[in-house]
Amino acid sequence: MTAPMGCRLIGRWRIVEADLWDDDYLDLVGPATLVIDADGHGEIAFGAMQAGLDLEYAPSMVFFTWAGFDEMDEVTGSGSAELLDDGSLEIDFAYHLGDEAVLKAVRATSSTTC
Repeated sequence: MTAPMGCRLIGRWRIVEADLWDDDYLDLVGPATLVIDADGHGEIAFGAMQAGLDLEYAPSMVFFTWAGFDEMDEVTGSGSAELLDDGSLEIDFAYHLGDEAVLKAVRATSSTTC
C-alpha cells in the first residue's frame, strides 16, 4: 500500500519520550527514530531494538506490524502512530505477547513533509 497524497506523516521522526523507558535507554545505541516511507514500509529504532515496519495509512495515522531484533533476539509486534494537533506523533507500540508502550516523536529537522 502506498501513502495517500498529502500525507503529513511521511518522513523521519525523532522519538523523544516513552512511558516505559527513560531517555538514556531510548538513545542507547543511537538516536531513537521512526521513519515512515510512502511505499508502505518504514523502520523504527530505540534502545537496543531495530525493526522494519509494514504500514497501512489513514488520513492522520499509520498502522503497522513490525519485525526486527532487540538485544540480538528476534521480536515482532504491532502499533500505530497518530499525528497530534501540535505536530507531534503519539506512537502506540506493542511487542507480541509482551510490553506495550506509548512513545512521543517530533519531526526530525532534516525531514521534509510530503
